[in-house]
Parts: sequence; structure tokens; C-alpha cells
Amino acid sequence: MAHSSKKKTRRKGKACPRGLLSVHRSGFGFVSTAEGDFFIHSNCMNGAFDGDLVELEPLPGRHDNEPRPNKRPQDKPCAKVVRVIDRANDTLIGTYEESEPIAVVVPEDPRIPHDIFIVGEEGPDVPDGAMVRVRILEFPTQSTPATGVVEEVLGTADDPSLGIEVIIGRHKLETRFCEASLEEAAAATLDAEGALAEGYVDLRDRFTFTIDPADARDFDDALSVELVEEPDGTVLTRLGVHIADVGHYVPWGSSIDLEARRRATSTYLVDRVIPMLPPALSNELCSLQLGEDRRCMTVDLFLDDRGNLVRYEPYLALMRSQARLDYDEVQAILDGEAEAAPELAERLRRGSELAKQLATLRRQAGAIDFVSVDAKMLLDEDGHPVGIDLRSKTDATEMVEQAMVLANEVVARHLADRDWPGIFRVHGQPSPDACAALVPVFQEFPWFIENLAVGLVNGDPHAFQGVLAMSAGRPEHELVSSLSLRAMQRAVYKPQNEGHYGMGLDAYCHFTSPIRRYPDLAVHRMLRAQLMGKPPYFDQEVMSLPWLAEHSSDMERVADKAERESQDLKMVEYLEDSVGEAFSAIISGVSYHGLHVRLESTAEGFVPIRTLGAEYFAFDPARYTLTGEDTGRSYRLGQRIAVVLVATDRRSRSLEFELA
Repeated sequence: MAHSSKKKTRRKGKACPRGLLSVHRSGFGFVSTAEGDFFIHSNCMNGAFDGDLVELEPLPGRHDNEPRPNKRPQDKPCAKVVRVIDRANDTLIGTYEESEPIAVVVPEDPRIPHDIFIVGEEGPDVPDGAMVRVRILEFPTQSTPATGVVEEVLGTADDPSLGIEVIIGRHKLETRFCEASLEEAAAATLDAEGALAEGYVDLRDRFTFTIDPADARDFDDALSVELVEEPDGTVLTRLGVHIADVGHYVPWGSSIDLEARRRATSTYLVDRVIPMLPPALSNELCSLQLGEDRRCMTVDLFLDDRGNLVRYEPYLALMRSQARLDYDEVQAILDGEAEAAPELAERLRRGSELAKQLATLRRQAGAIDFVSVDAKMLLDEDGHPVGIDLRSKTDATEMVEQAMVLANEVVARHLADRDWPGIFRVHGQPSPDACAALVPVFQEFPWFIENLAVGLVNGDPHAFQGVLAMSAGRPEHELVSSLSLRAMQRAVYKPQNEGHYGMGLDAYCHFTSPIRRYPDLAVHRMLRAQLMGKPPYFDQEVMSLPWLAEHSSDMERVADKAERESQDLKMVEYLEDSVGEAFSAIISGVSYHGLHVRLESTAEGFVPIRTLGAEYFAFDPARYTLTGEDTGRSYRLGQRIAVVLVATDRRSRSLEFELA
């Protein structure tokens, strides 16, 4: 018998690229891997959904996905999904459609092209056309459909709150507290005399006040401002920052604590607040209400006449708010447009002067002050949008902000200097590539000074300050601030102190909002343990800090996205009656596909490239410009243009414009 002379060798399989799948609304997707970025055609998804961790098989050729006349090969290689390693979600939101003998759920997300076939008879009664949350039992393959069961009916087509309910369902936000949590919250009591016996300092005679939005319901911080004379005769300003003592009412391992841990943050949707704590605590016992005795954690900050911190004192206290103020009211007092008791007016003026001093010192230390205008949709009783309230920084908001930032910094340094455990707010320096990408964009503006370019590439915070200062007062100022902010890393929570780049601080944490953020509550417990002694299960909580920090960072992103989506939804609804109207807009983004624009109302939309004209428009990805080859017409970031609203879409929360 003849034998082959070939050696039997074992071939080592080549590792397949892996990464998270990002699906475009048009159906195609991209995956960023260690081997580079890959383009995934809609026919090559193999049942993968947006956000899934997938394994790829590279394909020959490069994608050609541009609409004509801009059709041109791009530099991303093609690949197909061969395996889904981990699913991003096991539930989705969609419309229930009944067709005997089967029913399907059509996903609300246009990036998911697979209907979900409903199996079994268990679950709630579902009317045809209702919006539902469905749990997926079997994900689709090339030969089998997706199947699932309906978990919850979110609403029907005639429900005005349906859109918000869909957002809540999509992000799996918890809207109900368990009975045990509600019972614990209802049973909680203040016990002022017990607090004093435990060592709380009695501050009920000190003049303290709260400053919050007019519609606020939970007041977790209060201020006090007065002059004090030191033993050596030096006069200092004592800035008291008084924060609700949530840790007293939410002990580690309680039912309230377990629920607060899962939620990690309150979520402020356009029409409601989904609180981290039961209302009996968040709106009542922990809230620093006018004229009510309240347990608090106080940090007294002693500052000289230039705003420099001389010393500080953290301690537990019992306080009573003497005044409940809102930002507009305080601003009117500071501007001399409203009357106030002399005692209150003087404290507010001193607090405002102190805030300006602190802001100056922070800028000198390298803090970057990004400018933004926030839009709050105004709704009627039925939840329909009736107007837009544009909010920007004022002396009143600055006073509260600077006081809270200083308290957060002091508490972080207090823990870090003693090598005491905690959760810190960490912000790393931006990458050189992200900073360098800003230079050609800013070079398009006539005010840009070239010597700032080196500073930007090196991540020098003073260079960012310079860019923001040079653009101040110009139409593109907010855009410059936004682009600079996008270049930054996202701040996260960590159990170790690594400093905060954007604020120019060596140590920072979140301490001042324990009613609505779990990391603040964790910091309160750590500070209490350092001041008063370690409680039971302290070591267990310390061991949990890494997970708590990571989970809180994740849930913060979820809450931010849900809040943004709810705002966008009502903005689109508000502008539905404005189709056909012209608006002034700033170009906030430029791509191969067209122009992203931002209205003065902060509404954002898109001008497709097909509407710019019949000529070919060349895209410069470095300078973010579109230039017509025939006419030379050019569109760039920050340019003001006139646009006409041509279409709105609630489902995608999108606005489409064309040039006026």
C-alpha cells in the first residue's frame, strides 16, 4: 500500500476579529476590532443585533456604500458575522401585530430588521397595535426566525405618554419600588434628639438656605455664608455646604439600599423623575425642606478674602433651612431687580463674589469651563410640549456650582490623604489623536491662533481655555465648546483616585447629591466611617466599591441616554406643526452624507447631501467641509445657514431639513 509522503501537520486556526457591532439605521454596520474597523453589509449580520459582541470573518473587497453622486470606495474592509459571542440585550420594544394563528412584534428600533414571533399563551392580554416589551427566547438564524414572549404592555397608539414609556422600556428603567423598600422608607424617622445624642452638631440656629430649580422636589444641598473671626483676629468667610444625610436612612444591605444600588442614579426624563430612592425619603425625610429639622453631613469651608481655602471641617449635623430659593429669584436679587431681607441679600452677594473668586482660581489651575445652553421642554397637563425654556449659566447657578465643586474636592482630598477607601470621580487627559483632530477644524475660523495648535495636541488645558476665550461672543462659540468637549474622555467612577483633568484637580469625588446618585451615598458612608468609626459590614462594602463604581458609571450612561431621548422626542413633537417653516441654524457636523444642523432652540436635525444641489460635493474629513466641485460652494462646521424643516419622525426622533 502506497503511503503519502506528505507530513501530517496540524494547522493552527487564525483568530477571527472580535468587536461590538454598531448598526446604522440603513441596515449596514461597523465593527471596531484590534485588527481594525470592518464594514458589515446588511446581508452579513447572521442574526446579530446592534451592540452585540461578535466574531467576524474578513471578506475580500472594500465597501461601497455611498449614495450617488458621491459613490466611492471607502477604506474599511468588509466582513461577515460568523458568531454572536454575547448579546447586548435579551429584550426589545416593538409593536404587537396579530394575524391568526400567529402574532409578531415588529421592533421599534429600525436597526433590528427581524420580527419576533410570539410563542405560548402565557403573559398579559395584548391588544392589536399595542407597544410592548418582548423577551427574546430564540434569536434569529439564517434558517429560523426570532421567537419571544410579551413581558409588558407599554401603551396603545392613542396613549400620549407612549413615546416616553417606550424609552423607559427600552432602557429597562425601574419605575416601581418593592414593598420592602417602601415599608422601610415609611418607617424611617428623624429622631432629632437621638441625632444630638449620637454626636450630631446642632446647626438649627445657623442661617441656611437652599437654591434649586423652581420645580425641584428633592433638596439635597443647602448653603450658609457668614464671616467668622479667627483667634488671631483674621476674618474668614465660612462657606457651609450642608448635604442630606441619606446614609443614616439607607444602611448597607437594606432593601432600600439594594434597590438604590441597582438603579445607581435618578433619571430625569422630560415629563417625570424616576427616583433612586422612594419618595418618602427623596421628597420628604431626606429633603432639606424649609423650616424642617433635618440630619445632614456638613463641610465648613473657611476661605480668605481671595477665595483661597484656609481650612475645612467635615461633621454630622442637625440643620433647619431658613429660606427656599430658586435660581431665577436669586439672580433677580443679585441683579437688584428683586427685594430681599438685608440678611439674606448680603449672604447671597458674598456667596456670588466668592464663587467668582473660586472660578478664577480654578481657571488658573487649568480647569476648562465648557459653555452649553440647556433646553427644557415645557409640557401641558396632558404631556404635550408647549414651549422651550433655554437655560444658560448665571451668577446664581455659578454660586451653587462652585460651592458644590469645592466641597466635592475637599471630601475627595480628605479621603485620599488618609488613604481611606471611597469612590472617586476620575477624568483622564484626552488622547493626542482626539486633540489633533480639532486643529484643522479650528483653523477654519479666522480667530484661531496657530500657537494654540501645539498646546491642543499636547492636551494642555490652558490651550483649550484659549480656544474657548478666542471664540467667545462669536456664533460658533457653543460649537467650539461642544467639539472640545467631544474630544474629552468621559468621566467615570473608580475606587482609586486618579485626578480630574477637566477640572484641573488632583482629587475629586461626588458627595453633594446622595439622594439621586449612589456614588455620593457610598462616599457619605466612607466619610462617616472615617469620622465616627467603622460600622458593621464596612469591609464588605469596601470590597464592593470596584463593582459599585463600574456599575454606577454604566447606569449614568443609560440615564443620560434616556434623558436625551425623551428630550429629543418632545422636541420633535413640538416642531411637527412647524414643517415648512424656515430657521436659522449652525452647522454642527459634516459628513459624506450631508450636514448636521443645530437650531437656536437646541433642536438638531440633518440636511441630506442630495438636497444641496446636483453637483458633486467633496468631503474633507480633516477639516469637516463639503465643497461643490462646480460652484466651489463650501459648507463647514460653525457656519450659519438658513434651513427649512421638511419632515419630522417621532419614531426615530429625527428632523430633516433642506436649505432655504
